[in-house]
Amino acid sequence: MSIFRTKSVERSIEDTEGEHRLRRNLSALDLTVFGVGVIVGTGIFVLTGQVARDTAGPAVALSFVVAGVVCALAALCYAEFASTVPVAGSAYTFSYATIGEFPAWIVGWDLMLELALGAAVVAVGWSGYFSELMASLGVHLPDSLAGEHATFNVPAVVVVLALTAVLVAGIKLSARINLVIVTVKVAVVLLVIVAGLFFVKGANYTPFVPDAQPTPAVHGLKAPLIQVVFGITPVAYGLLGVFVGAAVVFFAFIGFDVVATAAEETRRPQRDLPIGIIASLAVCTVLYVAVSLVVVGMQPYNRLSRSAPLAGAFRTVGQDWLATIISIGALAGLTTVVMILMLGQSRIFFAMSRDRLLPGGLATVHPRFGTPYRITIIIGVVTALLAGFIPLSALAELVNIGTLFAFILVSVGVMILRRTRPDLPRAFRTPLVPVVPVLSVLACLYLMLNLPVETWVRFLVWMALGIVLYFAYGRRHSRVEEPSPARAG
Repeated sequence: MSIFRTKSVERSIEDTEGEHRLRRNLSALDLTVFGVGVIVGTGIFVLTGQVARDTAGPAVALSFVVAGVVCALAALCYAEFASTVPVAGSAYTFSYATIGEFPAWIVGWDLMLELALGAAVVAVGWSGYFSELMASLGVHLPDSLAGEHATFNVPAVVVVLALTAVLVAGIKLSARINLVIVTVKVAVVLLVIVAGLFFVKGANYTPFVPDAQPTPAVHGLKAPLIQVVFGITPVAYGLLGVFVGAAVVFFAFIGFDVVATAAEETRRPQRDLPIGIIASLAVCTVLYVAVSLVVVGMQPYNRLSRSAPLAGAFRTVGQDWLATIISIGALAGLTTVVMILMLGQSRIFFAMSRDRLLPGGLATVHPRFGTPYRITIIIGVVTALLAGFIPLSALAELVNIGTLFAFILVSVGVMILRRTRPDLPRAFRTPLVPVVPVLSVLACLYLMLNLPVETWVRFLVWMALGIVLYFAYGRRHSRVEEPSPARAG
């Protein structure tokens, strides 16, 4: 049995029928709101100040543009795949149809790292904002029970378990709750933009791109891989600082690919998935650039808060009430991020279990709610334990590298499927193939090279563990060469 055996597009679609069928309840609007819900979170409320202060200066807006362009290249590839293979699993399913089973397993294993770890990291951040909000109301939570360094992070565990219950109860209920929360946080973001314009000072934009200067020496495992391999010394500010900043703020865009994991639950996937993926990315890029321009205009970039730049900027101009509203918006924003990352994780697990690369019993669909409830509960419990016991901020860069790796495989897959199956109907076609996919691969690889060596080491260890599991279980239990239930019947 070849480890590069593929699962045909037709077989993937056939497998969505029968006992493992998910309910199609989502529209293009639902998908767009899901995308906005998961993208607008940690990045816009935290990374804006961190990157402006330490890396790019007022040109942080350009860093967001660069990261947005990289994501847009990958999004165009995702849109073609999602409309051609409207099946749960996202990059895992796409890779299975083009590159082969083993690469598909690797990307699925990689996405487990991205989504589960990402949800736990954001849940810890949620706990920190919740603790601050309670303190502003006169209720002080013990450091041992809330925040980044808690012994047992109670708020993080509670929010994860509550969102797990919502996800089990049905995709439509999840979409409705997400719509309400996303409306709140987008309203807060728009309030920041409009209110902040009254406090912008033109002098704060000068110089827009500060002169480049070497960063403090970074050695060993903390050094970016590009520095170790090519001897390129990282710099702060200047044009290179803008691109280095893009590698950091890339975290702010993670999530639009989660829209593709809901393909099987979309009413008209060929039309709605490309709309949801591209529209959510476009909306969030505009919001990010606008917010970053306002914030660096309100306060000199070298004085911005690293942990809460938006709220901090308004406090410096005497608008504490707005700072409190921003904290509420951040709390709402992080809630939807946690929920949708767990949603994406459960659908990828579901697809892998349906293919028997993971135990098949996990792919059971709830008879009433129409959701993969066993997988959802397992993911919720694991994520809650991670968020409750482990301070995860140091591991957050693993989320970046996992996502970029998935983007590369999807971009390569588009070119392969164009060559091997030119006959497939494609409701959306990536423009300028192979130029766009090749640019996507190169851009993602460049951002990966800017991540620290220690992140690469952890990533390779996780991949090695996945390889062992594939050969120990997945390869022997795979059902790709069995007749499909539809054909067998």
